[in-house]
Amino acid sequence: MNEFKELTKAEEQIMHELWEMGEGFVKDIIERLPEPKPAYNTVSTIVRILETKGFLTHVSFGKSHQYLPKITKEEYKKVITGKLLTNYFDNSPKRMLSFFLEEKKMDIKELDDILALLNKHK
Repeated sequence: MNEFKELTKAEEQIMHELWEMGEGFVKDIIERLPEPKPAYNTVSTIVRILETKGFLTHVSFGKSHQYLPKITKEEYKKVITGKLLTNYFDNSPKRMLSFFLEEKKMDIKELDDILALLNKHK
């Protein structure tokens, strides 16, 4: 599955919790969410949407469902980063890096770390 649909903010928040937990029931997800906690039905609906979109699968325990990620955080990160690079930076990592530098989203230490990585991969 290479082409994932992008996640909404609420879906992404739930996926982050499930990626961290590895698996969980709706009640487990709610326990980990910040206050004000969403209603059980809200989280349950979002989880079912995530399953429909192909991000989750479930194991049934009677009427309860334990949800598990079908894709890793790394897989999703690659897709989203690729879309960001293509849609906003004309597929140019240089332009993206320049943007982060100009917006002060990156400091000199991080830039030095990137240079070290580049030298390591030469």
